[in-house]
Amino acid sequence: MALAIGAGSVFFCHVNDAGFWMVREYFGLQLKQTVMVWSVLQTIVSVVGLAMTLVLWSALT
Repeated sequence: MALAIGAGSVFFCHVNDAGFWMVREYFGLQLKQTVMVWSVLQTIVSVVGLAMTLVLWSALT
């Protein structure tokens, strides 16, 4: 349950995340570009995390 909550907590978090601002500065992106890139990245991380949690759950039960 904690893994599923953790995976869901990173879904579409943007300007309140320090990683968002680091990606913006390091890659020289504009704010709109960073929101699109970071949102897609975080959504992928969240969905993959949830999928892996479900796989792990089904393997253990």
